Amino acid sequence: MTPRMYAVVFALLTAVFWGLYGPALQTSRVKGPGETVFKPFVLIGVAYLIIGVLGGLIGNQVIGGSFQFQPVTLKWGFIAGALGAAGALTLTMAIFKGGGPTVASLVMPIVFGGATIIAVFFPLILKGELSHAHPLQLVGTLAIVVGVVLVQGFASHGPPKPAGGDPAAAGAAENPQAGGQPASSGH
Repeated sequence: MTPRMYAVVFALLTAVFWGLYGPALQTSRVKGPGETVFKPFVLIGVAYLIIGVLGGLIGNQVIGGSFQFQPVTLKWGFIAGALGAAGALTLTMAIFKGGGPTVASLVMPIVFGGATIIAVFFPLILKGELSHAHPLQLVGTLAIVVGVVLVQGFASHGPPKPAGGDPAAAGAAENPQAGGQPASSGH
């Protein structure tokens, strides 16, 4: 497999992982006394720590890298980690404060469409080369914005709710796992 194909495969895997991140986070939502949006975030942090540190150490060892860190790696590696963690926090807040079981389908396209635009334009701005952006790059940016709007406007949010339904049943339907009660930790 060529290096370019590896890049595509890992990018697609990242899309799968991050695409499932929002719905998984939404599923972790439990309503009840003492339940907050920060409980799942603590576990997100633990997962980042375990996968990030162990994955980094193992990957570095496998490809024969040294364990001496250059100052630029320390600085920008930490900044990248802080940005990722801050993004996970704001995504957690968006999903939990956004309400309803379908908020992930609202939030995730905005996050990924916006992230794509920022990832492309920020380096151009940083280098002072924004005026050199190809016109088709601007068209692509517009396509992302239009795509997010279309996804939001026509996203399926499940079957319609029955009119005049029981509010308690509707709350349980939003999160069948919670059912108005804290979820058990038996799994």
